[in-house]
Amino acid sequence: MKPLALVTIFGVAAIGWLNAQTPNHNTTHYEAEIQALLDAMTLEEKIGQLTQISNHFDITGPPPDEGENKIRYDLLSKGLLGAMLNITGTENTRAIQEMHLKANRHGIPLLFGLDALHGYETLFPVPIAEASSWDLEAISTSARITARESAAAGVHWTFAPMVDVSRDARWGRIMEGAGEDPYLNAQVAVAKVKGFQGDDLSSNATIAACAKHFAGYGFAEAGRDYNTVDMSRQTLHNVVLPPFKACVDAGVATFMGGYHELNGVPVTTHAYLLQEVLREDWGFEGFVVSDYNSVKEVASHGQAADLSGSAALSLQAGSDMDMGSLTYHYHLQELVASGQLDESVIDQAVARILRVKFELGLFDDPYRYCDAEREKRWLSAPEHQEAARSIARQSIVLLKNEQELLPLSRQNRIALIGPLIKDKDNPLGSWRARGIDSSAVSIWEGLQSAWPDTRWSYAKGCGITTGARSFRDRLTIDYDTSGFAEARRVAAEADLVVLALGEDCFMSAEARSRVHLDLPGVQQQLLEAVYEVNPNIVLVLMNGRPLDLSWMDERIPAIVETWFLGSQSGHAIADVLTGAYNPSGKLPVCFPRSVGQLPLYYSQKNTGRPGDENHPHIFWSGYIDERTDALYPFGYGLSYTEFTISDLKLNTSTLTPGEILTVSLTLTNTGNRAGHEVVQLYTRDHTGSSTLPVRELKGFQKVFLEPGQRRKITFELTEADLAFYTAHGKWEAEPGRFSVFAGNSSKADLEAEFELAAPR
Repeated sequence: MKPLALVTIFGVAAIGWLNAQTPNHNTTHYEAEIQALLDAMTLEEKIGQLTQISNHFDITGPPPDEGENKIRYDLLSKGLLGAMLNITGTENTRAIQEMHLKANRHGIPLLFGLDALHGYETLFPVPIAEASSWDLEAISTSARITARESAAAGVHWTFAPMVDVSRDARWGRIMEGAGEDPYLNAQVAVAKVKGFQGDDLSSNATIAACAKHFAGYGFAEAGRDYNTVDMSRQTLHNVVLPPFKACVDAGVATFMGGYHELNGVPVTTHAYLLQEVLREDWGFEGFVVSDYNSVKEVASHGQAADLSGSAALSLQAGSDMDMGSLTYHYHLQELVASGQLDESVIDQAVARILRVKFELGLFDDPYRYCDAEREKRWLSAPEHQEAARSIARQSIVLLKNEQELLPLSRQNRIALIGPLIKDKDNPLGSWRARGIDSSAVSIWEGLQSAWPDTRWSYAKGCGITTGARSFRDRLTIDYDTSGFAEARRVAAEADLVVLALGEDCFMSAEARSRVHLDLPGVQQQLLEAVYEVNPNIVLVLMNGRPLDLSWMDERIPAIVETWFLGSQSGHAIADVLTGAYNPSGKLPVCFPRSVGQLPLYYSQKNTGRPGDENHPHIFWSGYIDERTDALYPFGYGLSYTEFTISDLKLNTSTLTPGEILTVSLTLTNTGNRAGHEVVQLYTRDHTGSSTLPVRELKGFQKVFLEPGQRRKITFELTEADLAFYTAHGKWEAEPGRFSVFAGNSSKADLEAEFELAAPR
């Protein structure tokens, strides 16, 4: 099997940026030191390097005296660990590192890891929101600042980016990735890896990245987290794997498995993925960490009879480090002693882990990340907050804007209604690392700051959840309607209503799958009650997944998708609502007309009976009670100005292997405001040895134009950009007829055709 070829054409400037950022990971000079350590280490010490634990005890308190916490503490105090997670702060990480190194006779430092997905203390938009910016430099900046703050707090390693392609909004973890498209996911993944790791992984301002969850997690059946995944080899290679291959090409330091099984094999023990694809075909030299407890869960899947079998299968398949479960600690020694496992397999895994520690510079100075002055300087630094505001407003998607309700007018009496108007916690999103609870700028604060002389009226209307709420809590939905009367009164007295509704942020995360994609609780009833007395509504949505907005689309004149924007949420939303910033976001995932359409994505297959919504007979691939297309398609997003895309031209009608097809067009700002447009390029391969989607994203450019300004935009396509995993089990381009489409969404309607010639 040949390695996958990554398509990387989103404009000449962006290509140059990626090439300039690619680090040179030359690790050969560490190999002698690694071998010397392996020769000196006992089997127990080697297994310790394969073991990662979380912080289950008080660092400064007395040691635990019983149970697994005592075992974890003993491993740390004896220097028999490879890594820990959820230990943060320079004081804590220094204390733990000192404790470990005091006992480790080889001076092998610990790795400290953390789920810093969209910030450390300064929180940026959740990943699906950042992907909505379609701004790779902004996304890389976000990751770079996350790395700087994390490193300043003693963290070496983040469990990000999540690059799972996902087409099912029911899956709660869709919030953690870049949506439904493999090309966009790959570009975002590369930007994040570059941001986290920079050009020098040993810098104390960078951290090791981790591509997860390898692979296919976003395709869990029924959108139910941890569930089975079953897919064809073509879907695996053409849709799921390209973003991971992009991470390898970008020099990502580590990979993480997942909780699911793929085609009957838990990914923790999936030798085809971890050995044949990742190591042999792609040449990945970093290490693979399991997801939390997933080594132990191999037995629960039913592949292993017991935990000893789980350990053997996982390590032999290529899961180098056991996160959390202690299964390697309990069973690897006996497996080696009984001859069921060769110690050389352990040596290979240890070598990969040590290599990353060398790359991070931890052998040179295990305390290089423990600097209280840097921690004080960088956490929530003003320039970080400024960047968070900039990236947040770029992540907002304007879905609808009729009656010119937006941007807001100072002359209007404006009512601010809804449970998220004054909320300072939900905007932070889930997976908030060490973000401070209730520290976000609220919409109320943002608008008050933007227009301090404006009189705003307010009513909460209802809540979303009640009682305790956190990442681990089972949420209790709020069904209290007692605030409706006040909301109706305030709405009736206003010229216009800004109504902020959505999800509790902890409804979109791990184990947060949903069957219904409506507004939780009584928010829909609140919306309808307000609509009855004042239909001039600007609906501001906060959510971590696509919702069913069919009712709103039919009735509400203005809809703004803000997702969860992080620390500067309120300022960013105010910037867009008041017109200080012209919205430029584009959807990275389709919004359905009904949950019954899921999974839903733009790059569908044609089928043998593609049909027509208006066709009189029923024998075509569709529904009898709903349309097949999305309510809001992939790549869609409005602006306060108007853009036209015209003059699509190709430099040749036949692309010969080894040559370049240049696609050119003209973008014109025909409106009266300056703004950004995301020009998108799609192709269709009309025939293939295996069937192909009706459209596939191949490039995009985000362009700023003043009113009346026009610009020529060019893209380049080569034979490699048209390659796919064919029915022959190879990554190759097949000669034939192609269409190219250009526009500002996946509905792009400018079209041209060309032929890919056969090799000479």
